[in-house]
Amino acid sequence: MEKISETILKFLRLDNIVQHLTGYVETRVELMKAEIREDVAKTIARGMVTVVLFLMGFLFLIFFSVGLAHFLNIYFEAAYGGYWVVAGIYGITFLLLLVFRKNIFQYFEQQFSQLIKRKAK
Repeated sequence: MEKISETILKFLRLDNIVQHLTGYVETRVELMKAEIREDVAKTIARGMVTVVLFLMGFLFLIFFSVGLAHFLNIYFEAAYGGYWVVAGIYGITFLLLLVFRKNIFQYFEQQFSQLIKRKAK
């Protein structure tokens, strides 16, 4: 049965077209695999950089807060006054973020939507 189909394809000179079409499809699949690997590598790299930046920012915030609290302790000549002031700053910041979280969420959602639309072009 296969010989008959091969003979018909050769007779009609379609065997080269089938081979080229098969090669084209295989090449496209390999290209898509390479593009996916590249996108995954970029995403992992961005994620790692983001984690490192977040960690460094967090450490800076911790040490800055302790230093500021200690400085305010010396300024107020109190053992705990500086720590209460720093805690109050963080508390007020938390409350503001809590109150305006919907607006903040909508803003970031809009920014990310625009970024995705720009990348898609």
